[in-house]
Amino acid sequence: MTAPTPPTRRIALVQLASPDTETQSARIDRVESLLRQHTGVDLFVLPELWSAGYFAFDRYDELAETLDGPTVTMVRRVAQDLGSAIHLGSIIERGADGALHNTAVLVDADGAIAQTYRKIHVFGYQSLESQLLAPGATLSVVDTPVGAVGSTTCYDLRFPGLWQELSTRGAEVVIVPAAWPAARREHWCLLTQARAVEHQLWVLACNACGSQGDVQLGGFSRVVDPAGRVVAECGDGEEVLIVELDPARVAEVRAEFPVIADRLSADDYAALGTDPGARA
Repeated sequence: MTAPTPPTRRIALVQLASPDTETQSARIDRVESLLRQHTGVDLFVLPELWSAGYFAFDRYDELAETLDGPTVTMVRRVAQDLGSAIHLGSIIERGADGALHNTAVLVDADGAIAQTYRKIHVFGYQSLESQLLAPGATLSVVDTPVGAVGSTTCYDLRFPGLWQELSTRGAEVVIVPAAWPAARREHWCLLTQARAVEHQLWVLACNACGSQGDVQLGGFSRVVDPAGRVVAECGDGEEVLIVELDPARVAEVRAEFPVIADRLSADDYAALGTDPGARA
């Protein structure tokens, strides 16, 4: 008997601006109101550090919160009320030891925290993130109604080894909250599609927009399917992009072109010998 086809799922990418003139508490209230306008969504995805503002480096200590702080508490309440999973992007998390982290949080439709991910590749180029925030040291893949989900954050998009490990652990969907500048938007578009093609999985990439200080954020949040096709994308302003995601698409693409079956492990590649070079 043929197995039933899983239903499609409604995904909402919530592309946000974090203007310098808006307080953290006002922004949390605004986003709560925005989320509540959209019912029947299986998974919402928000950008990186939207409640604090990524470029508010001089206020990171002030704006840091714990996993029971205002951003996570609001998202858990809304998720439970709407019956929707919410990937809140990330917060500046103050750990038990006092260290600060860029921490992504996935909340399930019952309002429980299903996954946390502390950004591993903290950013240093024209940024103080690497000086202010400690990198994470764990990865996870969790089962959700949209498939097996792994989390990354922004700069992680540039490191294919991390993505290979997520796909090896079974990821079918990878979520990428970001505060990616408009100046490098071409890289954003290239890499979101490349990671989808390499690992034959869905990429849900939600970027910030608007300006923070003297930096213009890139927007163009996008949903990329396991064959690298951009299913839908935002423009450069605030927007809620709702897309139908087919969880069965991962298995279809991997069966049609089984590249993952031919892939070696990181240890296998490292063990390869060195060719001595040109010979007479």
